[in-house]
Amino acid sequence: MNKIIITLAIACALVSCANTYHVEGASSVTSLDGSKLYLRALKGGEVKNIDSCDVIHGKFVFQGVLDTVRMANLFMDSESILPIVLEQGEINIKIDNANQVVSGTPLNDKLYEFLDKHKQLGNRYNELSHQHSRMLLDGMDEDSINTQLNAEAALIMQEEDRLVTTFIVDNFNNVLGPGVFMMLTSGFRYPILTPQIEDIMSKATDKFKNDPYVKEYYQTACENEAKMQGLDPEDAAPAASTAPETQESALPQINGLGQ
Repeated sequence: MNKIIITLAIACALVSCANTYHVEGASSVTSLDGSKLYLRALKGGEVKNIDSCDVIHGKFVFQGVLDTVRMANLFMDSESILPIVLEQGEINIKIDNANQVVSGTPLNDKLYEFLDKHKQLGNRYNELSHQHSRMLLDGMDEDSINTQLNAEAALIMQEEDRLVTTFIVDNFNNVLGPGVFMMLTSGFRYPILTPQIEDIMSKATDKFKNDPYVKEYYQTACENEAKMQGLDPEDAAPAASTAPETQESALPQINGLGQ
């Protein structure tokens, strides 16, 4: 009997010491009230439910055992709401009609600082269309307007490229690097190599290269590039299986400002 009690005590101690996640959310969006929310993440090449809860009077809570730090996404039915890093600590989500923010833990704070900067660039890009209308009303020549605004748009796109690339490179060895790489590539119809992706991969650490999504995307993109150039896909990079474009993305897209 004493052995059983000791064994149970040890088991309870191990469970209590296990890493856990705790997410508390508040929403002022009336359409969310009474809805069921889901945490979903890419696991084994498929998007799977990790946890679910109901929104009651604008409040919701997720909690569970954390086997590993991972990028996930908050969904309502099939609608993606926001990305979140499941890590140890008190994670807070705030959702209103103007903004959605996750805070309280180091990686979430870092992710949302980046997403805020990216959103600011998107706002600057979108403002160019309003600027175009104002300049026309002021009687400016349309060719001159287009020349000026196209130059400004190109500068914003260059800033976005630097922002995204720098963030991924700085986070090669944690979940944010592969997570934002997935956001970057999830908008493509099929895996492709762009100058930005080639630049990222030329700097990549082994940990980043061996992330399952990154590894599979890059292999498939290299094979596609070889086919387009009339080369043998066998000569293109490391072996792969299912192409990433057949998987549902668990994260929002960040490529394509102004789209």
